[in-house]
Amino acid sequence: MAQNRKKERTNRDNPQLEMTPMIDCVFQLLIFFIVTLKENDILANLEALRPAPDPNPSDEIKEPITVSIGEHGFYFDGALLTQTQLESQLRRVARTDPQASIVIKCTNDSPHGYLVRVLDSCFKVGLHKLSVFSM
Repeated sequence: MAQNRKKERTNRDNPQLEMTPMIDCVFQLLIFFIVTLKENDILANLEALRPAPDPNPSDEIKEPITVSIGEHGFYFDGALLTQTQLESQLRRVARTDPQASIVIKCTNDSPHGYLVRVLDSCFKVGLHKLSVFSM
């Protein structure tokens, strides 16, 4: 009889571990923790450095200054100017508001050299917030 027991034990298949009940249990625990977790707990333990509010909030939205470049030259406020006149206008703008935004609009027929001159003039007078568009 003792030999039969040994044979029974050795002849048995390797035991299999069923995964389905374990996966069900894990999902139930996950759902439990998600439902019981309070948002306040997360926010209370979250250390975030937020920027300070602006001490001088300005509701005023400043319109960008537009410089147009065409085939015949530079346009500032719709008036055709020479490069020297344009540079003096940009210098006046820089003295008034050094953080002014300048929009440079180029037409398809404008020479590339004109754009380079306007960019150089803006840099020379201290205006650095520039946007370039082609029309």
